[in-house]
Amino acid sequence: MNPRIPAGADLPIDADVLERTIGQLATSDEAALAKAAAEGLPDRSEVSDWVDRCKRLVLMRHERASLRSELPYLASRLRQLLDAVVLPDGVEPNQVVERFLARLPAIRSMLAEDVEAAYQGDPAARSFAEIVVSYPSIRAISVHRIAHELALLRVPILPRMMAEHAHDRTGIDIHPGAHIGRRFFIDHGTGVVIGETTEIGDDVRIYQGVTLGARSPRHGESLRGKKRHPTIEEGVTIYAGATILGGETVIGQGSVIGGNVWLTESVPAGSRVVADPPRLNVRPRHPQGPEPDQLGWDI
Repeated sequence: MNPRIPAGADLPIDADVLERTIGQLATSDEAALAKAAAEGLPDRSEVSDWVDRCKRLVLMRHERASLRSELPYLASRLRQLLDAVVLPDGVEPNQVVERFLARLPAIRSMLAEDVEAAYQGDPAARSFAEIVVSYPSIRAISVHRIAHELALLRVPILPRMMAEHAHDRTGIDIHPGAHIGRRFFIDHGTGVVIGETTEIGDDVRIYQGVTLGARSPRHGESLRGKKRHPTIEEGVTIYAGATILGGETVIGQGSVIGGNVWLTESVPAGSRVVADPPRLNVRPRHPQGPEPDQLGWDI
């Protein structure tokens, strides 16, 4: 009779089943998972905690005394996170840390302009403090600007984990590789997707549900590293639900893209692109209930 090992209060497990499963898991060599383990699997909570502290540092005002303690702490934590991944040839972790720290004032300057753009662009904003502490777009953009700097320094995995942390919290999905200019504002923000090779100029405003994406070929790996996402030039406004696809698609300076527009080709500067409105059939409701050709729904 096989011995049974207590696994919990009510569920003993057959020892043979347990040992067989342990053996199979310990010796399994699925290619994709083995490669992932070899590349490094940083702890998500540690990465999220680090980028949140870094975000607070660049968004909030700090005295010199607190900065003297917080900056070395963030530097040390970043160095530990870098040890958890396999860096590309020629990328030295201490150099990454120093170069990133040197970019923090520039990140803070860009975020200050992003907050200013939100205040000027949103009549619902009552104060700058409200924007900093409550706007999902500022949370997402601040994490993006931090992650983007690390991506420029050729740090793998960590920037994408930071971007997904912001995505989880805000519903705004910005790939850390995307280049975003100054004074960028996302109004509302839920459902926004900005792909890896997107280029966005200064003073661009977009609304919820906007996708700046790539066309989907059957063999996507053939396009890895190539320009796949659109270029949005300065001063463009893109309204809710618009979808703009393709690496060769350029939205010219100062253009306005209306809601629910689908674009896969470029438009010149100063364009106004709107979708033809659907034709609505409005009739009085039948007093005894729905007519035979109508849906019997009461919305």
